[in-house]
Amino acid sequence: MRIHQSAEDYLEMILMLTEKNGAVRSVDIAAGLQVSKPSVSVAMKNLRENGYIRMDKENYITLTEQGMEVASKVYRRHKILTRFLMQLGVEEEIAREDACKIEHQLSPQTFEAILRHMEQ
Repeated sequence: MRIHQSAEDYLEMILMLTEKNGAVRSVDIAAGLQVSKPSVSVAMKNLRENGYIRMDKENYITLTEQGMEVASKVYRRHKILTRFLMQLGVEEEIAREDACKIEHQLSPQTFEAILRHMEQ
């Protein structure tokens, strides 16, 4: 199933916040992505219905195995692309922003070429 870029962004943010804080709520995601709480509510409903996340009684959000698979892939690409851009001399903040834009559009072939180049 093809997942939309915005859903990938939400899943990636959930993973990042989980690593940073241990627990994730909708307000954390809204702040991290700089989107409205209603937008997060709609996205969480869709992600839950499609099996990417779970929400407990206290509204804490966790990734399912399927959600973790998507989030890990996107987050890995983000970290590698950020590092690659920084190696080219791009300032860290700009590298992170640009990596976020690139990570969803980059073909697997180009990403693998970047990985090979970085290993040299």
